[in-house]
Amino acid sequence: MVHGETTQRSPDLDADHLLTRLRQRGVEQLRGEAAIWVILDGADLRKPHAREMESLQRVRRLAGGGMVPGYRTMNAIGVGVERRGLLYHHLFSSSADDFVSESAETQAALAATGTALAPLDAEVTYILDAGFDDIAVWDTIWTQKAHVVCRVRDRTRLVQSMAGAPACHLSACAARLRPLARLESEMVVRKSGQAREKLQPVTAVVAACPLVLRYQHAARMAVPGEWRTRSIWLVEVRLGGVTSDPWWLMTDRPVTDAESATEIFRMYRQRWAIEDAFKVGKQCLGWEDVQVLDFAAVRLLVALGWVAAGFLYELGVSLEWEEVRLLRRLGGGEERANRPPGKIILTRGLRRLLDVFATEAILAAHIAEHGALPPRIAALLGRPVTG
Repeated sequence: MVHGETTQRSPDLDADHLLTRLRQRGVEQLRGEAAIWVILDGADLRKPHAREMESLQRVRRLAGGGMVPGYRTMNAIGVGVERRGLLYHHLFSSSADDFVSESAETQAALAATGTALAPLDAEVTYILDAGFDDIAVWDTIWTQKAHVVCRVRDRTRLVQSMAGAPACHLSACAARLRPLARLESEMVVRKSGQAREKLQPVTAVVAACPLVLRYQHAARMAVPGEWRTRSIWLVEVRLGGVTSDPWWLMTDRPVTDAESATEIFRMYRQRWAIEDAFKVGKQCLGWEDVQVLDFAAVRLLVALGWVAAGFLYELGVSLEWEEVRLLRRLGGGEERANRPPGKIILTRGLRRLLDVFATEAILAAHIAEHGALPPRIAALLGRPVTG
């Protein structure tokens, strides 16, 4: 297909094969890194006008309230000092036959990511948004001997100021926060008086206090485990002049001085920055353009979206990958050593693949309903004319 010698799709061109290759390449990219930050993210793929696509579920609308048809994804990117790589992706739907639960999807992502990184012997820290503010998630990460930095959603969680002290709600610990660092950064934020967010300088004040968390290991299993305690730190990040609430982060990494406080700020800011890679996977597939597509094809095309994102965002994918060369060819790009394909070419290639899958699905539906294609259409496609 890459060289125009055949129109038959390779048997290796399926979602599982592509994602296995991407994970293997991601691990190789991160080999030799002493510390790896894993950014785990659940993202919605919205299809607001779809009615016929297979296994649609309801997801949050991008802007405003309400729900629209779409799919859910779980993704993990590993970030080192020099390199980064995709470690996990799975597109799922609560309407699909293989769906168990969203918590099961999260646990599957953690298990696959932990297994992939285990041979690297690196210090691993998972950086999580508030949707993963869940002791079952943290427990799994700690079982992997990895660390956690997570945005706090549940401020009613019971914690202790020290082992053996009376338990109190996390929100009651605000008075114990001690400022440790003040730093300048550039971030996409909306300051007071501004109509919208934009990239601009901002001052961040980082404060922290130590706490103790008591939790039950494997609490949701059929046979829960023993009770454990863990030293944690509550970290608050206040952005100067910004309208949004301060960040509250929970971590088991010691935050005792300006250096460690700055490191936690850098980690969570990196989670924001990596959204660019996720946006490519969500936006370059042209979801508004296709109305009929089966679930396996959706998974394949999103996997190809990650191939494109891997090329564009240096996730270990190069022009040596057959899939990238095919996307470039489909997008009308020329093979020039000094001019690699960009977003427009790869996006066009992905959308042409979408058209292929949509066409095949529509033709198959017509044949199933009427027994054959119209004679002139069949002749145009070089298919036998029946009936």
